[in-house]
Amino acid sequence: MTKTDLLYLTDSYIRNFEATVLAVEGDRVALDQTAFYPGGGGQPADVGELRVEGVTHRVISADKVDGVVWHTIACSELHAGQSAVGNLDWERRYECMQTHTGMHVLCAVIGNEWGVPVTGGNMEPLSARMDFAFDPLPPNFRERVAEMVNAELIRGRRVVSRFIGRAEFESDPHLIRTKMSLVPDGLTSVRVVEIAGLDRQADGGTHVQSTAEIGPMTILKLESKGRSNKRLRVAFQKRLTPVTSSSEVAP
Repeated sequence: MTKTDLLYLTDSYIRNFEATVLAVEGDRVALDQTAFYPGGGGQPADVGELRVEGVTHRVISADKVDGVVWHTIACSELHAGQSAVGNLDWERRYECMQTHTGMHVLCAVIGNEWGVPVTGGNMEPLSARMDFAFDPLPPNFRERVAEMVNAELIRGRRVVSRFIGRAEFESDPHLIRTKMSLVPDGLTSVRVVEIAGLDRQADGGTHVQSTAEIGPMTILKLESKGRSNKRLRVAFQKRLTPVTSSSEVAP
């Protein structure tokens, strides 16, 4: 089967899009292209709607298998070749974008200041947890991290992404912030997300275009998950932006 063109990799601000149904398996629909993020790297899958022949179906989940994105809907009556329009739950997606970029700022600040890698993480809209290989935590850690992260958000650093070849990726170990690389061995083109002047790392998720689009971060809780594993639970304040994509279609 033809792989799905992942629109979100080049434009995270696409809210709706046109597509063609590739296949249907029960309540799962594969499209030739999609803006729905299928989940991964700690970021949850998008939800929203899929309109086919005037009928709107709720997309309750999405996942990617062998390069094909399957959209789970409460319907099994669609068929290959039909035209569709997808509409994201934009408020939820945008909050995930803010959170994901905010977590990149957090791990960059900690990695640049203390040189420790990320050992795990997960996120929801405007809240997240991230684990780091600290043993022990530095003095006044909670206050220092919150202050440094929020200073970077206020600076409004530009966020961009690009694709690089495998050889270039493997020549720069700093592109991996996690303790173990999550980049598949067979991947020949690697997407890199850069926060200007602060961070560059391999990443396949969705992000805002500037750290100024992210509200202040609050550390909710610090937890010890083992001798050399400390967990930060954080939240970001909601912030709105007028930024939109030029690739949208009529809803």
